[in-house]
Amino acid sequence: MITLSVIKADIGGYVGHATMHPELIATAQANLERAKGESLLIDYHVTACGDDLELIMTHQQGTADQKVHRLAWDTFVDCTAVAKKLKLYGAGQDLLADAFSGNVKGMGPGVAEMEFEERKSEPVLIFMADKTSAGAWNMPLYRMFADPFNTAGLVISEAIHQGFRFEVIDVLEHKKITFEAPAEIYDLLLFIGSPSRFMVKSVYSRDTGEIGAVSSTDRLSLIAGKYVGKDDPVCIVRAQNQFPAVGEVLEPFSQPMIVEGWMRGSHNGPLMPTSVKQANPSRFDGPPRVICAGFQLANGKLVGPVDMFDDPSFDPARAQANQIAEVLRRHGPFEPHRLPLNEMEYTTMPAVMKKLEGRFAPLDEPVAVKA
Repeated sequence: MITLSVIKADIGGYVGHATMHPELIATAQANLERAKGESLLIDYHVTACGDDLELIMTHQQGTADQKVHRLAWDTFVDCTAVAKKLKLYGAGQDLLADAFSGNVKGMGPGVAEMEFEERKSEPVLIFMADKTSAGAWNMPLYRMFADPFNTAGLVISEAIHQGFRFEVIDVLEHKKITFEAPAEIYDLLLFIGSPSRFMVKSVYSRDTGEIGAVSSTDRLSLIAGKYVGKDDPVCIVRAQNQFPAVGEVLEPFSQPMIVEGWMRGSHNGPLMPTSVKQANPSRFDGPPRVICAGFQLANGKLVGPVDMFDDPSFDPARAQANQIAEVLRRHGPFEPHRLPLNEMEYTTMPAVMKKLEGRFAPLDEPVAVKA
């Protein structure tokens, strides 16, 4: 069995929230190379999406392994020290605990992991996003695994015609539920259409039971109780054979979806698919970006990556994202650009409401005027 772990954290932006300093990449590579030499890891790849450090690792320790998660945590701590030395912005902001406690889940970093038997040919696509929230994968995963207008194989491929099983997490109530597609598509959409609360955690083949996709679902604001940065999620998708083809997995991103995040995590904006080189959000700290690293697994070795969005066929999506960004920016502090009030409770909204609470009066009373 092979375990593929993707663990990310924002531990210091350069400049501001735009991108990743090369010294942080180098520090992470040195740590993971040492772990590979000690046989904890089979292979690894370090990259960045905006100001998020992305650790992609293969091993045989299983998911939620304490040693692997400790490696990731210690790497983020070491990189935070470098970030502080360089006075990078928000150094260590995703590390919400003072010490490692056995697993990084719930401690700030985002985690997506899956364990499986490597197939004869094992293409995997790893999606990484910046300036957006954990629910950003809901629509893409639905389209990949349940929408025949996106994934032709659902109609014409015997291998995936039986459909897929979606595990959905309720991040507020800490519950989960499973939906069968296509039979329960309408029920599924009712929930995942509200991505700030209900998020697709994983997808399985209904035919074989094999895991096809997994995403990170931790919400930083719910962990910290205040806004400390956006979740900037990651997602792993296996492709081909009993899963959608590579082109079907990428197709949802030909349309820039509207997601939460952008400036101060408090605005809606288009999710722009870009090459790794272009994943440096700067306009209003955005718009939100998504990159995709494609690998072939070979006995746990990460053969690649291929920069999957470094392709002119995604130029129209990038152009459309810029147009949507322009329309939304013109709304300034008004909805729908700014998030609705229920999503603003982790910003300055509670403090402002507390300051003004004595000035709110019933409608049948005169409004007090401050002298």
